Amino acid sequence: MPSYAHVEGLLAGPGQWARRDDAARVSVVVDDQWRVEVLTSLFAEIGWVAEAVTAEGDLPAVRSEFRTELLPLAEAWTRGAVKHAPPGFVLDGPRLRWWAVAAGRTDPLGYVFGLGASDEHAWAAVGAALAQAGLPAAFIGPRADGPAYRIVGARRTARLVELVGAPPAGVPESAWPARPVHAHG
Repeated sequence: MPSYAHVEGLLAGPGQWARRDDAARVSVVVDDQWRVEVLTSLFAEIGWVAEAVTAEGDLPAVRSEFRTELLPLAEAWTRGAVKHAPPGFVLDGPRLRWWAVAAGRTDPLGYVFGLGASDEHAWAAVGAALAQAGLPAAFIGPRADGPAYRIVGARRTARLVELVGAPPAGVPESAWPARPVHAHG
């Protein structure tokens, strides 16, 4: 069952908070229009309206409506004006699914989850949460096509596929983890 807490997957990646009075919203800049459409559908599954907007640099973005139930999550993910993963942050299948839709892609070495470029205070905790989920990942620095985490290896990729499930409608094959094909029958 979809839950508003699953939007934390956006925050593990490049998602950001905006707060006002007694509510908050989450937004994420993405690199493809299909991500806007799929994220809008995911928000609809939890009963929320999301809107497509244009971010800096004419990039597509999606943002939720302001919701009171998001305020505690926004506060947990913020120290001062800086995004930090909260203590005990856990990545489960639904959170990984949202993150994959927002900033996931395959590459020749494995599956890559993009991170927020200016969220360096959250990167280590997110990496620890990946490891705790059975997905220890290699950090890719900003100068090496990151920041991101890369999941490598057949066993880890199979675990990722198990956690995120089948791709939502509209996700291209190149953006979703696939069960490894074994060379030995």
